[in-house]
Amino acid sequence: MKNFILIVFIWIGACTSKKETVEIDLPFYNEETFTAEWIDEDDSGYEDIHTISDFEFVNQDGRVITNKTFDGKVYVANFFFTLCPTVCPKMEANLSLIQDEFQGNDQVKILSHTVMPWADSVARLKEYAFQNEINSDQWYLVTGKQEEIYKMGRLDYFADEGFGKGVTDLDDFLHTENIVLVDQERRIRGIYNGTLKLEMRRMIADIKYLLGK
Repeated sequence: MKNFILIVFIWIGACTSKKETVEIDLPFYNEETFTAEWIDEDDSGYEDIHTISDFEFVNQDGRVITNKTFDGKVYVANFFFTLCPTVCPKMEANLSLIQDEFQGNDQVKILSHTVMPWADSVARLKEYAFQNEINSDQWYLVTGKQEEIYKMGRLDYFADEGFGKGVTDLDDFLHTENIVLVDQERRIRGIYNGTLKLEMRRMIADIKYLLGK
């Protein structure tokens, strides 16, 4: 009887181990409710999956950063401002985990847009990067015209907790704790709470999955 029970436990353990190695494809996110959608390549809607629009901003080194900077790469995007005393420092600390995990990997980038471009000049972003040990080869802090940043935030990244809930103008102050994962084809594949370290573990696993595809 003891031998039988032992065999059952070994069988259960083997089944559990097999389940843990099963990979599930990441979903796509096509609108601001962040409803996950699994769309096969042969699906009629595959060609209509939401993609990030062309853009052009300036980073902390005064370098022009465009959508072409990320061609064929995986990147994570968020929105912040350097004077933020609460949420942004948590997001910065958690994104540092992503920077450390993929240090030296040119296929993974981080893109942080300031939502206060009138205050966050290139010089200010440079200082912020230095203070927080941000590697400008991998992590871009970008500024630009407010209207362009806010439009991209709301219409491309769906990055506003208030969008559709009282926001009546694209110029209303943009605020979100979300970090968005974008794949090599500029499609949104993951949404994470940027204030939670546990969410960074999930993001790291998802990035590695996209790199392995």
